Amino acid sequence: MTFNLTYSEQGGLQLTTGDTLFVVGANGTGKSSLLQRFASQNRGSSRRISASRQTWFQSSAIEFSPSQKANYEQQASNWDSNVQSRWMEQNAQLRSGLTLYDLIDAENVDARAIATALRAGKRDEAEALAQQVAPIAKINELLARSNIPIEISVEGGDRLVASKNGSPPYGAAELSDGERNALLIAADVLTAKAGTLLIIDEPERHLHRAIISPLLSHLFRLREDCGFIVATHDLMLPLDNPAAQVLLVRSCTYSGSHPTTWEADLLTANAEIDDHIKQDIVGARQRIVFVEGEASSLDQPLYGILFPDVSIRPKGSSRDVEQTVRGIRTAEALHWVRALGVIDNDGRDSSNIEKLQSDGIFALPFFSVESIYYHPDMITGVSRRHAGIVGGDAFTKANAAIEAALAAAQPHFGRLAARAVEKSVRHTVFASIPTLKEIEQKVPVSVQIDTAAVVEAEEAALNEAAQRMDWIRVLTRCPIRETPALSAVSRAVGLRDRFQYESAVLQMLREEPEMLASARSYFGPLTNELGIC
Repeated sequence: MTFNLTYSEQGGLQLTTGDTLFVVGANGTGKSSLLQRFASQNRGSSRRISASRQTWFQSSAIEFSPSQKANYEQQASNWDSNVQSRWMEQNAQLRSGLTLYDLIDAENVDARAIATALRAGKRDEAEALAQQVAPIAKINELLARSNIPIEISVEGGDRLVASKNGSPPYGAAELSDGERNALLIAADVLTAKAGTLLIIDEPERHLHRAIISPLLSHLFRLREDCGFIVATHDLMLPLDNPAAQVLLVRSCTYSGSHPTTWEADLLTANAEIDDHIKQDIVGARQRIVFVEGEASSLDQPLYGILFPDVSIRPKGSSRDVEQTVRGIRTAEALHWVRALGVIDNDGRDSSNIEKLQSDGIFALPFFSVESIYYHPDMITGVSRRHAGIVGGDAFTKANAAIEAALAAAQPHFGRLAARAVEKSVRHTVFASIPTLKEIEQKVPVSVQIDTAAVVEAEEAALNEAAQRMDWIRVLTRCPIRETPALSAVSRAVGLRDRFQYESAVLQMLREEPEMLASARSYFGPLTNELGIC
């Protein structure tokens, strides 16, 4: 589906489902008015989600009938097309109720479809329906990945409840402002019809960027059947989503009290914005840490908690991180950005690590980011917290988890040794590539590596570490994510799977300053560079 968006006699663009447009600009340039214009131009196929709306619920349960709900939806759609909607909210108390209704109804429809198939004897159809992820399950995954430690469920078929840290369920109306806002944004997006233009105004207003950035990135991926327009003052949000277009709004022209045209520039991905506009919007020097992986990987939520006042930007591979950091640090036009990088250790030698650090790129002390989540300190901490719920000695659980991890990993040590050596050999070979000057001077180049001996030595070192129960050494030397070890840890501490365990680690880091300080200590020079204690 295509959405037509015009903002002047000469200027306009089209969005299709799967596209995202960020609207940025200084205060007073007319961004809210422009969003209202876009909603009016796509009346009937757009949904506005405003951070300035009421974020509290009158009740945690459905409060009106289906016919009332349809009537209220029509009223909201009509109002969103009204010019006054850019500065005034009408029937604000109904908006949250409509979202709550849609979410509970979607969950009930899902359950009824499964039950209907079972009653009709269509077991295969019921199983297929059960395999589909229901909206609330998607929301719980989104909340966990966005550093929000709550789980949502429906109680009694008409009441939305939440649970935090394994607490008894309580009404969703009792959630904090930030938690409710994240829930409302996620629910509005996930319950929208396919082909909807979703217009989100200043989602960062009630939410820290460590939450809103991964939340939006995941929502964009889950709803590729919709289009998105996001107005924001946080310039890092477009940077976190490089495939998105950016509309830079500079000013607005009025006829009386009504906006008529906007001066705006459509920017391609990573296009630069004028310094005075940056200053108006950002207001300060920006610190960006580029990390490996994607927005949905383990890196971003972890680093978002460890370094809360820093923009975390996933950049793919370690080479992508290195090239980006070096490029920004050598570009005078981007002097307002302080760029740093974090990459996996991948068996690098000390000279390579020192060279990277001189360029503002910091290698983890462990082989890869998973090692932070599964460090003995983190395993012990999660065991301690979980033992308080299910009983048992936390240290005993942690030691059993490490023993189970080593037992699960050891059959794979031969392959892991080869993988680790592959990384180190590549680093050695790349480091040996001659410079132009050396080639001009005809300096001979020779690289000889006895790979069999190196792999055998690495495998022996891993087996020795296993015999000594030296889990940290294993974390440092090989990619444990390629073994069943991580699942073994999760089960040994009493959690369902890796996802639940890793979410528990993130929750613990948010809530326990001592554990947060412990995790930050692994990064040594980087925490000093960022001035974080």
